[in-house]
Amino acid sequence: MATISFEEIMFTIMSATQDTFKSYMNIDLLAGKVEKKVEPVDSDVTGIVGIAGDRVGYIIIATDRASAQCVAKELLMVDEADEECIRDAMGELANNIAGVFKTKYHEQYGSVALGLPLVISGQLRTVSEPAESDGASSINVQCKGVTIPFKTVDGKISLSVMVYM
Repeated sequence: MATISFEEIMFTIMSATQDTFKSYMNIDLLAGKVEKKVEPVDSDVTGIVGIAGDRVGYIIIATDRASAQCVAKELLMVDEADEECIRDAMGELANNIAGVFKTKYHEQYGSVALGLPLVISGQLRTVSEPAESDGASSINVQCKGVTIPFKTVDGKISLSVMVYM
């Protein structure tokens, strides 16, 4: 059985993100410079899907509220996106991207399972970073992994996809 490199996983997630946006919303996303760590980000909306099996980790998608609203409108084909629509769309987006990983690597990794998507808001920061003193909520994440920034040409949608396994 061939071993899959983390770079292959990263490129799979990158193409899955771009393909999901193109297939479901007819939106072209440009990928930015990949950082070989899970970056602290300020996000209004974050979708997380856990991956279990022989390879364990998380796929995390973080974005601002305006981008999340654009995604929800396009993905759910609605004129206005309320909180429930935004949660549903971000959960579905995270689930679709993680699903590509599962489909592509199930033979190499055997039983690959995905958790239910979790949608949250707040600041993501690494465990080693000190907490903000302003009382804002935050979530600590491990530092191993990559952060891939994406945006549309017109800048209407901007998001980060983080992967650690």
